[in-house]
Amino acid sequence: MAFWDALGQEGAEGRTLWVLAVFLVSVTLVRAFSTQRSRLKSLTFLVIVHLVCWLIAAASRALGGEIHHDFHVTGSVAGGIAVVGSIAAVLFSVALPRVRLETPRILQDVIVAGAALVTAVTVASRAGVNLSGLIATSAVFTAVLGFSLQDVIGNVAGGLALQVDNSIGVGDWIKVGDVQGKVTEIRWRHTAVETRNWETVLVPNSVLMKSQVQVLGRHGGVPKPWRRWVTFNVDWRYPPTDVIDCVVAALKNARLERVAGDPAPNVVLTELSESFGRYAVRYWLTDMQSTDATDSEVRTVIYFALQRAGMRLSIPAHAVFVTEESADRAEGKTRLQLERRVRLLDRLDLFKDLKPEEKLQLARGLRHTPFAHGEVMTRQGAEAHWLYVLEEGEAAVRVGEGGVEKEVARLTGPTFFGEMSLMTGEPRAATVVAVTDTECFRLEKSTFREVLKERPALAEQIAEVLTRRRAELLAVREGVTAAAKLKQMRGSETALLEKIRGFFGLID
Repeated sequence: MAFWDALGQEGAEGRTLWVLAVFLVSVTLVRAFSTQRSRLKSLTFLVIVHLVCWLIAAASRALGGEIHHDFHVTGSVAGGIAVVGSIAAVLFSVALPRVRLETPRILQDVIVAGAALVTAVTVASRAGVNLSGLIATSAVFTAVLGFSLQDVIGNVAGGLALQVDNSIGVGDWIKVGDVQGKVTEIRWRHTAVETRNWETVLVPNSVLMKSQVQVLGRHGGVPKPWRRWVTFNVDWRYPPTDVIDCVVAALKNARLERVAGDPAPNVVLTELSESFGRYAVRYWLTDMQSTDATDSEVRTVIYFALQRAGMRLSIPAHAVFVTEESADRAEGKTRLQLERRVRLLDRLDLFKDLKPEEKLQLARGLRHTPFAHGEVMTRQGAEAHWLYVLEEGEAAVRVGEGGVEKEVARLTGPTFFGEMSLMTGEPRAATVVAVTDTECFRLEKSTFREVLKERPALAEQIAEVLTRRRAELLAVREGVTAAAKLKQMRGSETALLEKIRGFFGLID
């Protein structure tokens, strides 16, 4: 028989044209509409095997050889499996994703493997292969192979079980032993877990089936924020109720990006030590990827909140101080602090008309109140009879209307804000939020009252400064000159002066 005649006969019996047509169509569709092309390599290999077997079988038939049947069967099986794989590639990589139906990879592999096995048995049986004899003679080999591959079989069974019961899915955050991370893929043999250190740990599925696995951030089967604990120690000189109230208020106002507002953070006293109380902030994390960064932000808020409240983190009871804290040393520290605060007051126009001794008196009454970035320093509508002196840092001024806040100005130290609340008792006109970590001082009404009582005429000078400052702010918002706005506000200075005198009890 001529080679070309044998080639045509082998191709017709082996459905070679159909195999090539299905393969080319699937490759075209997958390359055009999908990025999942991992199956194409195995399909290409099977098609090449089919073509090679086709050529060898045709050559053997043309020469009258007896091996053409073996290559014909091998090529037909490879072609049948290639057709199954081509259809599966189009189905799982193109068709189902376009209707938003995602199937786990291991389930796809099971379906493809089952279909390929059925196809291979069917094709081989039709070609006259005696499968019953093959199975009978390979029973011992199968037993030995199964015993040696029991770990692999356990991993495969574990992967199937995980997909069937849906206990762990792609995207879940889990903890297995010392491994904690996000599940990115569940394969036949292993489950891939990406840690926060940019590592991918391949956990055998059999280990997941035998070990205790924690699914983080899931409660009642529904994804939830994950509760974190941040501990800190505070000296017993400060009552626990004051510590808890101080830190809770600071966390509530901090508006940390990855900390859930509901459930709200809370603080508990977890341990009674000899020299300090151990507290824990319990907050709910919304981004599992950012545990350390968010813990750091919470600790920063705790530190600044305790600083503002005049509380200190505990010092170990066994600490030894080698510096003698003499009266002269303490007096020197106080003098340096007062000089620093007086220099700060000298740079603010609100206090420029004060005498040196009056500035010194105010400096003694300033209270150190630092804020961390993101913390709310004052809130619109709140009643507070003090002003803030911003020494270093930057803060944003926000005005809310209809539940929506808008930033209207930026403050950069040295400056002051909240003066109307101090001088007239009016509620806060805006919310001020720290943009950076700030060095700040608070001036109370009681401290300023002592200065005004000694020199009541000072109220008139302050009213003039406040009127001019308000005019400048309104001019920026309305797009007019400060002089024009000040002219429009003629007469408001007198009204403001009366408010100041009434608020401080300076009216006879």
